[in-house]
Formats: sequence, C-alpha cells, structure tokens
Amino acid sequence: MTHKKIVVGVTGASGAPYFIKVLRLLLEADVEVHLTVSSLGKRLLFEESNITSIDADGLGVSKHANNLIIYGDKNLGATIASGSFLHDGMLVLPCSSNTLGAIGSGVTNTLVQRAAAVTLKERRRLVLAHRESPISLIDIQNMRKITEAGGIIAPLSPGFYMQPTSIDDLIDFVAGKLVDLLDVEHNMPVRWNSTV
Repeated sequence: MTHKKIVVGVTGASGAPYFIKVLRLLLEADVEVHLTVSSLGKRLLFEESNITSIDADGLGVSKHANNLIIYGDKNLGATIASGSFLHDGMLVLPCSSNTLGAIGSGVTNTLVQRAAAVTLKERRRLVLAHRESPISLIDIQNMRKITEAGGIIAPLSPGFYMQPTSIDDLIDFVAGKLVDLLDVEHNMPVRWNSTV
C-alpha cells in the first residue's frame, strides 16, 4: 500500500497548537509526513508548546516515527526541494506574512520557501495557513498572486457554528478544515448540518 505523502512547513507566526493537532491527524491517517521547520518556527514551537527538539519524541508522535521524515530548513538540497519528489500536497502551518511574501515573490532562502515554490511549479496542492491579523494590502496582494498560481490561502479562523466549549474545540475545527484541504480523512467536527 502506498502512503499518501504530505509536505509540512512550520514558520514563525502564532499557531503551534494547530500544527501539533494537524501533524497527529496526518500521522494517525497513515500519511507519510515530510516536515521542515524554520528557525522562527522552532522558536514558535518552544514558546507556545514548550517543544525543545524537532523529532518524533519531541513532537509527541514517537509511535508514528516511521512516517515522519524531518529536514533542516537550511538544506535547500533536500528531497522536498526538488520537483522530482512526488507528493500529494504541501501545508505551511502556521504561515507568517514573511513566508507568504517570499512565496508570493518566488524567493527561496529556506527549505519551507523552496518546497512551496516547487509545489506551485509542479501544480500540486499548496495550502498556506496564514495567521496574522490585520492583513495589509501587501499581504492581500501576495495572497492574490499565490491564489492565481494555484495555491490555497486558509486563514486560521475557527468557526463557531459547532458551538465550541473549549480551546481544543476551536483547534479541532481548524485542524479538520486544513486536513480536508489535503484530502485526508479525519473525524474532526467540521461539517455543517442545518436544522432549519
């Protein structure tokens, strides 16, 4: 059986709990995750979730270690930096405005940026989970460029129609939406069922 392969990049915008939940959902769905974390992403994971090492143990997913491949963000020669690496999509979570701007401009100084540029070039699914607010005109223009190039902008905006009662409910909602965009099955409560 062939694993679905998803590339995940983490950058320095707030949103570590979303990343942790999505990573677990992907691994539990038997997805092969190819992960790269920027230097500011590492700082984010430490500051928001006390993660001190970027490995299966440090991320709390040791039982899925065989499906987690991790690359250094300065390794622009990594497999995921090449269009010849076949995968089923890429998610940048969270995506900072800096990363959004770099991708929108075609700048590739980090592996996250390079893998995203290659994903667009190869016409594969690219999802950018942007987390900054308010959004400047420059961000909007970069979002437009990425959307026109085939990318998907998915702001980290939880919905309330599921009547959340905890922060975990809000995280689950957003994580489910993001995993939907990667065409991976999950059991998060994100479906609207109107009773009217």
